[in-house]
Formats: sequence, structure tokens, C-alpha cells
Amino acid sequence: MSMNNPLLIKNARAVNEGSISETDLLLRGGRIERIESNISAESSMDVLDAGGAWLLPGMIDDQVHFREPGLTHKGGIWSESRAAVAGGITSYMEMPNTLPPTVTLEALADKYAIAREKSLANYAFYLGATNDNLDVIRALEPGAACGIKIFMGASTGNMLVDNEQTLAGIFRDATTLIVTHCESTPLIKQNLEAALQRYGRDIPVTEHPKIRSAEACYQSTRTAIALSREHDAPLHVLHLSTAREMELFETGPVAGKLVTAEVCVHFLHFDSDDYPRLGNRIKCNPAIKSPADRAGLLTALQDGRLDIIATDHAPHTGDEKASSDYLKAPAGLPLVQDALLSVFELYHDKVLSLEDIALKTAHNVADRYGVIDRGYLREGYWADLVLVAGDRPTPVTRQRVLSQCGWSPFEGEVFRSTILATLVNGEVVYRDGQIEERDAAQRLQFSPQR
Repeated sequence: MSMNNPLLIKNARAVNEGSISETDLLLRGGRIERIESNISAESSMDVLDAGGAWLLPGMIDDQVHFREPGLTHKGGIWSESRAAVAGGITSYMEMPNTLPPTVTLEALADKYAIAREKSLANYAFYLGATNDNLDVIRALEPGAACGIKIFMGASTGNMLVDNEQTLAGIFRDATTLIVTHCESTPLIKQNLEAALQRYGRDIPVTEHPKIRSAEACYQSTRTAIALSREHDAPLHVLHLSTAREMELFETGPVAGKLVTAEVCVHFLHFDSDDYPRLGNRIKCNPAIKSPADRAGLLTALQDGRLDIIATDHAPHTGDEKASSDYLKAPAGLPLVQDALLSVFELYHDKVLSLEDIALKTAHNVADRYGVIDRGYLREGYWADLVLVAGDRPTPVTRQRVLSQCGWSPFEGEVFRSTILATLVNGEVVYRDGQIEERDAAQRLQFSPQR
């Protein structure tokens, strides 16, 4: 297919804005020009026959760790964005705990420069908060970052913000959306000390959800929400992992909410019963918790307390994750290539509708972050699309993994759907199992959030 010709997608079952319809889409200049039930092909057009497959707006993943700069032995923007588009993710927002950390405007600009050269998917980056960069946060121009990331619990990267005055200042003065990692570090340290006294250094990974406990999550999330309400600051709470936290959030649509909530795919797919089988491969922060917590998250996803599904994609090498020492094994899972397919499993299990999947992976992300002209199948919007066959299985093998780390926590499973094609700004970047190298990606643009 030519990069210059208009592209006509025929015979698609479009999943968009609460409905499913058989339709054609004409793409021109990177955008959706027409959406009609029957568009006639012309000689100047390339044609992609969807064959009745589902066509959704591409997933916008609001939480990834692509490890560049400074940690590129694990992954980088080029490798991880390839895995993302193979998984139907057309846009991503990348976290600040790289080396150096993205806590200055200069470091933020450097990341955008790297992505312009290397990314296959649309991109944006967070400015990270620290205990001493409040002046940088105040100087951030609206739209220059997708949000301000606060680690309110210690995790990978040593960026914990625990100064109460600094936290208050960020919530008071931030010029854009605040997103938080919520865990109580003092309580985690207390739980870890108890585990060390019981096990010495031979702590089993099954203790992870007890060390990074449900109570540690609840305390921190409650604090973040209180700060948001005190300062009328838009807040998005990342990777919620417990049923109890769900009582802190409101049901209903994103529009009008001051505080929104996210869940990641691994909390919907795995629970603590999987630790004996998968060990440190599913160690992450916050921890994957009990079957009851997983059930509570699924219920909250259905009733609208959980607004967004993301990945928290965090590649580590196989050797790093294979460490027998719980304390040394890093936290995080590579997820972008398999995330959307794992969400479609919830459709097959009759937990979510197709319309809900489009809502939680695209529409709500665009609305919460103010992403301009993306996240929907609308005339005039950028043509970020994913074509999915719901009747073609995808066995998860190590050989198909595109993430640089070379492994997937889903290995050995068979998803009941297949990503047929992914389009970024109207260009086919993945089709029939193959990456098509295109210079199609763009920097995400944002409307003011505060």
C-alpha cells in the first residue's frame, strides 16, 4: 500500500461510541475523511477488506515504561513501540523513571526528540515529580506533557515524593492532570521488616501482596483523593489493584469527574493464586493481589468506577526476573503486545462488551487526558485504528515476542482473538503478523486539563 494514496477500509464492523455498525471508512492525509455504509472504491485508492472483522479506535495506553534513555538493555522506544503496534496500541504515554529521570524540562524535551526518530506509535511523556522540583512543575506549559506523575509510593526509579508540603504544592499549582502511583511506603517498610524477621532473605514471592499490601494501597489512594478535592486538582489514579479501593471512586462517565481511576490488564488476568506458577515473572508494584480483589476490580470495571484500562508495561530481562532472590528480582511485566488481546478475553467471557472495550481503552483515555482528535472513529479524527478478528486464536509463544526483553507473562496461553492490522495516522504499521516500518507516528496533542 502506498503511503500517499487514500485508503478505503471495506466491510468493517466498527465498534465506536456505544454501538457496532457495518461500515466503510475512507482515510486520507492520515485522517478519517468519510464513514459510510458503502463507499465505492476508486482507482486512486488502496483498499483494505476487513472481511467483517471488528474495527476499533486504537488503544491509547496511558502508562508504559519504555526504558529510554538509560535502561536500554531492557528495552527502548523503538523496540517497545513495535511491540505496542503489534498489540493494537496506537498511542502511548511514557513514564519518567528513566536515567536520567524526566524531572526537568530539558529531559522531557530529550525524550520527545528520541521518539521523533524512533517511535512507531504516537507518543507523549510525563514530567515526573520529586521532593524538590516544584518550580519545574509550575513552569510546565499546558500540553507540554501528558501529565505530572507522582510516585506516592516508592517503586522503580527512586522518585518517591513524601514531603507533605511538596505534595500540597503540586496539587495546588500543577498546570495539567496529576497522575499518581499510590502505595504507603512506611507501611510497606513495616510489612517488609516483618517478612525479613520471619523468612530472613529467603522471602517467597507469595509474600509480595502481603508486603505491598491492600492497606498500603488504600491509605495512599485515600490521601491522593483528599488532596485532589482540597485543591480542586484533576487526578487520575493509576494501576489500582484492590477491591477495597473501589469504594473511593464514583460510578458513571468520565465527563464531570474530578478523580478518575485506572486498572491494568495484569490485575484483571492474574491473581495471587498464580504466584506459585509464575513467581517473580508477575512481581509488580503495586502487587497482584487476591482472587477477591480481582473480582472486585472486574465489577468496578463494569459499573464505571474504573474508567481506563492500561498496561504499566515494564520490561525487564529474563535473567533479571529469573532471580531466586525475591528482594533482587525487579518489579514489572512486559505487556503491550498482549494487553488488548487479554482484554478481549473479557469479552469472550461475557464480562465486558465490545463497546466497553472501546470505551475503556480509547474513548475514556482521550477524554480524561484531553487528547486532541484521537480515541474515536469520527470523521476528521486521526485514523488510529485496530482491526481484530474475534474468531482466530493467538497462541502466545516466546518466538512472537517483539519486546526487547524477549518474554511474555502470557506464554503458553491461547487468546481467542487476533490483531489483524494496526494503523497509525492512516498508515498500516502492522498487518498479518508483520511490522511495516513507517514514519507515521506523531506527538500527541492535548487540550488544557486545568
